[in-house]
Amino acid sequence: MSALSAEQRHAITGILPPITSPFGKDGKLDAGGFAEQVDFIMDAGARGIVIGGSTGEGHTLNREEFETSMRASSDALKGRGGLLAGLIVNSTQEAIDRVNMLDGLKVDALQVTPVHYLFKPGAQATIDHFKAIADKTDIPILIYNVIQWNYLSVDLMLRIMDEVPGVVGMKQSNGDLKSVSDLLMRLKPENIIITGIDAMLYPAFSLGAHGAITALTAAAPAAVVKLWNAVEAKDYDLAKDLHFKLGALYNAFTHDNLPACTKYAQHRQGIAMYYPKSPMEHVSDEQKARIDSALAGLLG
Repeated sequence: MSALSAEQRHAITGILPPITSPFGKDGKLDAGGFAEQVDFIMDAGARGIVIGGSTGEGHTLNREEFETSMRASSDALKGRGGLLAGLIVNSTQEAIDRVNMLDGLKVDALQVTPVHYLFKPGAQATIDHFKAIADKTDIPILIYNVIQWNYLSVDLMLRIMDEVPGVVGMKQSNGDLKSVSDLLMRLKPENIIITGIDAMLYPAFSLGAHGAITALTAAAPAAVVKLWNAVEAKDYDLAKDLHFKLGALYNAFTHDNLPACTKYAQHRQGIAMYYPKSPMEHVSDEQKARIDSALAGLLG
């Protein structure tokens, strides 16, 4: 594909919160539960939304849930911002099949993880995986570098962007701010580096990251947008204050049920209460108390 237009680049940079999946206690997806969350996020000033990411429990979504999530979120977005579709799958063909399920939707980018089961492909097989997906679609691809046992090096990520024109950037996660820095130092001007590191939003923005897709962007979108704007305005005192308050909220979360914690934080700001998909645990009373305290400091 050719280089991104200014309009395309705008749609997939900035603050792009991941939509949490509105599961009921029975584990069933509530298709009507997307609209209020999309409104909550877009009203906070976000640039767009991500569907099917880690915070959205994308690894658990069957094909029906995946398609429902994409179409319901697109309907709710009503063209107000960018829409990124998350693919957390274990084979090249499954990724392609899910891309085909997006037919008829305006999807601005795909957020695609390396395969995430136990077996790790080599560098060339990884490049071929992303090339095969890119060859089947005109939708730009962001690689979501988060799989700990299939973790892509900076050299490999840059090589993929060089060799696969459809791969326009990376979302760098796993707490690795050094890789964000190294990527920003070495990337080509047309590439995009998004941070997925909740605890390091302020440093990543200050380094020049092109946006953020993290649990905190969904849990407290207005505060993260304010932090993003503060860094752009060089109001570093405000940015530092927001960074620490957001850090307190993130510290109140537990990683093993991070989506459930995010849903509870959204609920405390007016969204209906939804649950994680089994066997992920719902928020405990202790977690609720910690999250309430951190939200009071952030939003009060």
